[in-house]
Amino acid sequence: MEKISRTKISELLKREDFGTMVNVKGWVRTKRGSKQVSFIAMNDGSTINNVQIVVDIANFDEEKLKLITTGACLSVNGVLTESVGSGQKAEVLAKEIEILGTCDNTYPLQKKGHSMEFLREIAHLRPRTNTFGAVFRIRHNMAIAIHKFFHEKGFFYFHTPIITASDCEGAGQMFQVTTMNLYDLKKDENGSINYSGDFFGKQASLTVSGQLEGELAATALGAIYTFGPTFRAENSNTPRHLAEFWMIEPEVAFNDIYDNMELAEEFIKYCVKWALDNCYDDVKFLNDMFDKELINRLKGVLDGSFVRLAYTEGIKILEDAVAKGHKFEFPVYWGVDLASEHERYLVEEHFKRPVILTDYPKEIKAFYMKQNEDGKTVRAMDVLFPKIGEIIGGSEREADYDKLLTRIKELNIPMKDMWWYLDTRKFGSCPHSGFGLGFERLLLFVTGMSNIRDVIPFPRTPNNAEF
Repeated sequence: MEKISRTKISELLKREDFGTMVNVKGWVRTKRGSKQVSFIAMNDGSTINNVQIVVDIANFDEEKLKLITTGACLSVNGVLTESVGSGQKAEVLAKEIEILGTCDNTYPLQKKGHSMEFLREIAHLRPRTNTFGAVFRIRHNMAIAIHKFFHEKGFFYFHTPIITASDCEGAGQMFQVTTMNLYDLKKDENGSINYSGDFFGKQASLTVSGQLEGELAATALGAIYTFGPTFRAENSNTPRHLAEFWMIEPEVAFNDIYDNMELAEEFIKYCVKWALDNCYDDVKFLNDMFDKELINRLKGVLDGSFVRLAYTEGIKILEDAVAKGHKFEFPVYWGVDLASEHERYLVEEHFKRPVILTDYPKEIKAFYMKQNEDGKTVRAMDVLFPKIGEIIGGSEREADYDKLLTRIKELNIPMKDMWWYLDTRKFGSCPHSGFGLGFERLLLFVTGMSNIRDVIPFPRTPNNAEF
């Protein structure tokens, strides 16, 4: 086969130099035709759109053409031709076809609709579907947008440890990391595990958040963000929870809660706008196939400013809704940690736009949040989105050494894990704020997918670590 440099399909479909010889490589999505001519739809992952390869059967070996089945991988040399059919302006009239990889009839992605559940069982092949091609191209673009946003604002990308000896959220739901033989654990006289022979010489776990280390960095570099994998050993089998997910956590010295809310709103709007500007074909495909309101919802987020609402006011709105006959599955009262249904009611039904909820009761929030003068609430903020509920959680951090120490003692958090964190409040403490955005929750919103397992290539959930 003559050597012609390959053109990606995303580029090929934009070209208008008809009559030129081109080479395309990719996988067969479908093949149809008559006795005289075959039409092969081919995709190489660079775009949601396929290129049509037109094959004049008389010019090719019949036995070879039989090997061109759905899923087979081809290299095609042909003439770039103006397409007569609707949909695309360019197609390729095949002159030479090389079969790089055949695909037998056990290939599970034959041309028909497949359920999301089935596709999760073949997660090693699902990126080849239109849906997952679109989702993973958008995932890449969102990662680029995140780095671009923070870089342009003068933030530094800071790498926090994945293996850690401290539990940031105080939730205790951490995966342990060990080199010890689990069948033969050494224990001390109290029956506690002796970690002295372990790799780190102490109990170590996978991180639940890079925030505490991020705060240290912010008090040196001014403004930082983390973007990396985090792990929660929560037994949550819901469409919004993963055991392994990615998190973005900016932390900014000298920012108060109001600056923090501004940053969160600007950040998330930037990402949504990036998706509409740079992934429109993929977003439109998902809009048309899965969620007819997707594009409108994305544009809706960009239109107005987010509502700023105190938790106490939010509870009042929810209690009024209950009084007027609205049924919630979970009870509403001051002090409750809001469920997704409560968050979505405020966003989708009451305000009809995103809401930033602030000033939560301190009992339901983490130890490091700055306490308000009322002694009951903290300067927390959660950004609530349509269809998702909470997409961002953050706060102004407690900068006062004594207040922070008191809170750590109240919650019985072991000081052996916290001395270094407290040092930042002892050596030149400053007001600072930050938040965490679950990357997959952002992707749920941008793609319109309904299950978080479908926006990460290989989901890790209870009883599932396949592939």
